Amino acid sequence: MIHSINSRPSGLSVVVPVYRSEAILPDLVKRLESVLSRIASNYELVLVNDCSPDQSWDVICRLADRHSWVHPINLMRNYGQHNALLCGIRAAQYDVIVTMDDDLQHPPEEIPKLLAMLAQGYDVVYGTPEREEHGVLRDLASLATKAALQNVMGAAIARQVSAFRAFRAEVASAFNHYEGSFVSIDVLLTWGTNRFAAIPVVHESRKQGTSGYTFRKLITHAMNMMTGFTTLPLQIASLVGFVFTFFGFCVLAYVLIRYFTHGDPVPGFPFLASIVAVFSGAQLFALGIIGEYLARMHFRSLQKPPYVVRTGVVGEKGEIRRVGTLE
Repeated sequence: MIHSINSRPSGLSVVVPVYRSEAILPDLVKRLESVLSRIASNYELVLVNDCSPDQSWDVICRLADRHSWVHPINLMRNYGQHNALLCGIRAAQYDVIVTMDDDLQHPPEEIPKLLAMLAQGYDVVYGTPEREEHGVLRDLASLATKAALQNVMGAAIARQVSAFRAFRAEVASAFNHYEGSFVSIDVLLTWGTNRFAAIPVVHESRKQGTSGYTFRKLITHAMNMMTGFTTLPLQIASLVGFVFTFFGFCVLAYVLIRYFTHGDPVPGFPFLASIVAVFSGAQLFALGIIGEYLARMHFRSLQKPPYVVRTGVVGEKGEIRRVGTLE
């Protein structure tokens, strides 16, 4: 039986990774307070500073001093958006968690839409932008990332994912003990549920600076998802090996037929060189994919953590503790 939640949850945690947004944060907190006070009896904002090079941490500390519902976390170094999100999710206290960017492209006023859809019995709801404004390369890279995510998640909803999402806190219990250095929150959410939904939301223009997700970073993110959470590249390597093995038998048949019909082998160095080059390339391609998986196994054996907190609140739900002091 599908359970539902009240459209006004008793507790709501908003998790925001912070990077280069010192000028935006006060407005973000102000707008969130206006919305959260109307839709939740209890609420909190977890701001995770991903070692931002500007004065974002100082701004976060001042906001935490003024607002008791703002909880600051400062990471030791820059770990990336998803790693920072994982840290914030584990520190969240309430039963419903909303994640969003720090640049106000995700309007806080759209959060009730996500909660209303969540109340219909879904476990994860994505706020899909009605219209995005990016460059051609950024759009292509984003498309590649979502295609990779669709393969990993095995769900059509993958093409509608965004950083603006709401989900039940119990879903996060599926990856409480995940300690890999590469993190994809969307993939980890599939470990806990298959009840996904998406709803169109307003996507505002960025209030400051430019996105940290470049074409190169998005492509790298897609490749990391493919090799970190699925065996598809290995299956592709196996298919390539099968195809070229079949091709090799065809070449052998051609050589034998020519020998028996014409009485001499296939002449020419170019023919031999091209065959060697083709098969060598296929072998190196397969070895490269296998090497990627071996490298990931190596890094897993090193037990490199997904993040380290310098100061703030850490832990899992029900086991929150403070680390260091706000500076």
